[in-house]
Amino acid sequence: MTKQNSGDTLPTLPGLLADPKRILKEDDRVDPRILQVLEPFGLDGLPAEPPLDGSAPIEELRSFCSDVEGGFEGFFEAVLSNTQPIDGIERSTEIIKGNGGHEIKLYIHRPVGETETMPCVYHIHGGGMVMLQANKPAYNHWRDYLSSKKLVVIGVEFRNGAGVLGDHPFPAGLDDCMTGLEWVFSAKKKLDIGNIVVSGESGGGNLSLALTLRAYREGKNHLIQGTYALCPYIYGDYANKTKDLPSLYENDGYFLLVKTMETLAAVYDPEKKNMGNPLCWPFQASVDDLKGLPPHCISVNELDPLRDEGLAYFRKLTKAGVTAYSRTVNGTVHAADVLMVESIPEVSDATARDIAGFARKV
Repeated sequence: MTKQNSGDTLPTLPGLLADPKRILKEDDRVDPRILQVLEPFGLDGLPAEPPLDGSAPIEELRSFCSDVEGGFEGFFEAVLSNTQPIDGIERSTEIIKGNGGHEIKLYIHRPVGETETMPCVYHIHGGGMVMLQANKPAYNHWRDYLSSKKLVVIGVEFRNGAGVLGDHPFPAGLDDCMTGLEWVFSAKKKLDIGNIVVSGESGGGNLSLALTLRAYREGKNHLIQGTYALCPYIYGDYANKTKDLPSLYENDGYFLLVKTMETLAAVYDPEKKNMGNPLCWPFQASVDDLKGLPPHCISVNELDPLRDEGLAYFRKLTKAGVTAYSRTVNGTVHAADVLMVESIPEVSDATARDIAGFARKV
């Protein structure tokens, strides 16, 4: 693969010339409602450059991630401040033990009064595998929202590479996701669930894809009937942009900076020991690695720096003969259809309905 450092001449992009001075609010592709969400936080322009890069000492990188985590949690809380609770959803919590004896919490959401066996969405939250928590307003709301589509939705609280639930680099979070998934499968009768679909956005998209790869490598293909990854964060080598992924240039600075993705990657995979490991960075999977996997959907956001790595993974899936489709959510930035439900309700509802339909069909 041809790689190009960020300081080199930018490539010509399909339909657009990469312009390092272009900012989100000047791009006529963006949904104006998203700009209304981002403008009060100064995120409709160019975000501030992080004070370090992936080569910084790990202690400094972890401290930076903790600061970023606090900023994102504050942003999500503000965005959801006027959101009305979704009626008709009951919540419960199951606490299980990880392989190291630590607690793993599973947050279970199901529609009240439904007597039929429903599909289950095993949800893995975003945060680059190094920050954020499942039991926070943004993800509680998303799981309620999905559950309202007649789904049992189970969120897993896994160990992060940094932040409140750190410091646990790869493969700690993936281990926890596997342990939680195995418990969900063992409790299918108790939970009265049918198909189990793994789904997550951003870092949760990474873990959803990696978990599927791992399950099939370990002969546990019965655990997962389908995988629905949204805006997956899977490339890994963000210090070296590649012309093969033009969105890393085209959309850099649109809500997310590629340099920030570089710092998060360095915390998840210190010393880049797993750069070629598909369980750490699924983008590295070969076509042969993907053969025999269950049905997939790869959903990406048009104005996301991560858009093209997700589409590249989708193309590998089809070459491997996997039943798969992709969708591009136009006018949206990274994970907007998950995190901005009240601002772009039609867009978010289309994503939620598609996840529900996928879960019923596989």
